[in-house]
Amino acid sequence: MRIVGGRWAGRDLVSPGGRVRPTAEAVRDAAASLVAAEVRGARVLDLFAGTGALGLEALSRGADRADFVERDPAALHALKANVAAFRLAKRTRIFKKDVFRFLEGCEREAYDVAFADPPYTSSLAARVVESWRDRPFARILVVETAQDTLLPTGGWTRTVEGTALTRYEAG
Repeated sequence: MRIVGGRWAGRDLVSPGGRVRPTAEAVRDAAASLVAAEVRGARVLDLFAGTGALGLEALSRGADRADFVERDPAALHALKANVAAFRLAKRTRIFKKDVFRFLEGCEREAYDVAFADPPYTSSLAARVVESWRDRPFARILVVETAQDTLLPTGGWTRTVEGTALTRYEAG
């Protein structure tokens, strides 16, 4: 697994294996392209961060800061190793917390762009969208799901390699 585009294109990422399902490179590239116009200088949030690949991809493409939310110990270990390898400690924060507890403390539009990549077999993606609708914690939310996952209406979806990327914008 590696960074696909931007300043660090081609650099490898540490992956924990096991229960963590890293986002495929083609899907990460597509997710980055969905927010290409907004990512430069952005404050980014990576929910269910895993290795941090989505947030690190955004930083590679010009985002200013990224916050990562993850609670799985193996994923956190890989995430911390990736942040250290890219020497990003001053531009990142890592929260070992449940995503929804984290979101309860978020202010409206605390972030410019948020990525959410919850486990595909759960209903967490829809919960993230509902939480965002109640209090938009980012101007743009991109949710990664299995292609057949039903999400709340109001976003538009692009499908890549059997993965759906749905973009929502705060009104």
